[in-house]
Amino acid sequence: MLGGIQLGVLAACVVLFVPMVMAGWHLSRNKMLFFSGALFITLAVCVHLTPYFPSVSDFVTSVQSVVVFDNREDSCINLVNEVVWDVKPHHIQPNTSSNSNSNSENGSMSYDKMWHWSRTGKVKACEFQRLDRSDASDLLNGSWVVVAGDSQARLIVQSLLNLILDSKHMESVKGDLFKRHSDYEIVIEDIGMKLDFIWAPYVVNLTDLMMGFKQNRSYPDVLVMGAGLWHMLHITNASDYGVALQSLRSSVVSLLPFSPELGVDGPVTGAVSVRSLHLFWLGMPMLINGMLNTEEKREKMSDEMWHSYDRALRNSRLLRRYGGPLLLLDIQSMSWNCGPRCTVDGMHYDGAVYEAALHILLNSLLIESHQKLGAT
Repeated sequence: MLGGIQLGVLAACVVLFVPMVMAGWHLSRNKMLFFSGALFITLAVCVHLTPYFPSVSDFVTSVQSVVVFDNREDSCINLVNEVVWDVKPHHIQPNTSSNSNSNSENGSMSYDKMWHWSRTGKVKACEFQRLDRSDASDLLNGSWVVVAGDSQARLIVQSLLNLILDSKHMESVKGDLFKRHSDYEIVIEDIGMKLDFIWAPYVVNLTDLMMGFKQNRSYPDVLVMGAGLWHMLHITNASDYGVALQSLRSSVVSLLPFSPELGVDGPVTGAVSVRSLHLFWLGMPMLINGMLNTEEKREKMSDEMWHSYDRALRNSRLLRRYGGPLLLLDIQSMSWNCGPRCTVDGMHYDGAVYEAALHILLNSLLIESHQKLGAT
């Protein structure tokens, strides 16, 4: 090995100094050209010598691997919502009892709602996976999780508890969880996880929540929030909704340290680490106007109004894909692709939709925390 290094150094000296000496006199009248040539030759020598010095080679390799990993992480975060649905009819056998009605005599139709991540090359390479109870418990062990919003957010909480708790425990908490227009909290003692649901149907409620975190200097590890449906029904003004979202963005950014991508002008007093606070926005579902259960909803929550609210969200730069701090859980895409067979009221969807959103969230946490669990 030593002989190889000596030979490499000798070759480097020949390659570096002989051409420089020969050309030095001719290039002496043009110093810029001389030093440009010297720099080029030096770099070439470094490249050829790198294999002879393991520490240098290892350093270069490690830098390359970090860059590749970061690029893969960013790419996978952008692909985590790429979910495919397979909704198939499931025929229920007719009831043959004498008192059965005509529908049961003829049999009725229900649907199996199955989903998986897209199996295209880029998405498949990310190795997204459904987490079982054990893996989810390990990931969220010792965490404080806050979910804030309207009934859509409450359904995310239900999906999380369905995954974490056994069926007996889950049945015991449903009554408190689904008290209308109320908060809910639970501590899962086995894994030391605290879960808070905050009833916050308007964006201004979410902004107040952010200011409360900042004032108390106490921040959750995972924060999921979303609002819009109540505003659309009761205020019906997309411009006002957009202004509220921009105010929320400012309050969220104030929790974070300096980040050029978020347009912050300097460090924030009392801010927390970006990596220690995982932020998610729960998107609004697609509304199927003809299935909405009141005339007021069908009139005010039109397709046109829904798209106006969606544009206001994009323009607010609250979402990470538009330069903001929150990663989208794309309920819109999932509810649209699952379709009308996945809802009975055109607004609240079957549990499979919120289950998919939960696993998107969990896989995002795995990516952001640089963890990888075994296949489930």
